[in-house]
Amino acid sequence: MPRYLDRDRIAIVAAVVVPLVVSAILVPFRESFSNTNVALVLVVTVVAVAANGHRLAGALAAVSAAVWFDFFFTRPYQRFTITKSADVQTAVLLLVVGLAVSQLAARARRLHLVAITDAGYLARLHDTAELAQSTKSPDTVVDHVAAQLTDLLGLRGCRFEYGSLIGHPPRLEQDGTVIWDRRRWDVERLGLPDREVELRTFGNGHFYGRFMLDPTPGTIPSLQARLVAVTLADQVGAALDTAGNG
Repeated sequence: MPRYLDRDRIAIVAAVVVPLVVSAILVPFRESFSNTNVALVLVVTVVAVAANGHRLAGALAAVSAAVWFDFFFTRPYQRFTITKSADVQTAVLLLVVGLAVSQLAARARRLHLVAITDAGYLARLHDTAELAQSTKSPDTVVDHVAAQLTDLLGLRGCRFEYGSLIGHPPRLEQDGTVIWDRRRWDVERLGLPDREVELRTFGNGHFYGRFMLDPTPGTIPSLQARLVAVTLADQVGAALDTAGNG
């Protein structure tokens, strides 16, 4: 988790600093380049920050680029004042285009990561389904899924309990949410609760048991990961139901 926080901080700092640095480098050449060309260079800078950061970083980079364009490249120089209407239009366009392009770049990067992640999730589901079909022992599927859940959700441990429910621990629901004391737990902000979380297993409408998830403090599994976890538990339920009816 700290690694992602550090990366976010770096992206925010870069969003503010990089357009300033690029603008300072271009200052000696401002009489040779038109302000339109300078604005285009700054848009490229915004895209570079957004592609390696996130939406907020891209938006800050766009604002920073517009501010430093005004400060360094519109008369009077070194003042946040614009006297020429053409420069006003260029500054506004730089801000608008920078914001739009930065959001597109951040979205493209996000979609690329999701695609890679989804491939991993699909592989987990495929491997589990294949094992459920090839083995005659549902316990093998249970053990396999327990290991998958540990890795998928970043758990300290995971065990399976057969039979009836005991106690009222936090529960991972079918929609990926976590319910604790009849209230929805904010996983995105707080991570999983600091105690065992149950993931119930059903097969053909019958309750067969539950996985008891032991979360690692500070780990925040994504909604996608939690939904895959629920699907894996359903595969165990199907395997247990098939064995019970076999």
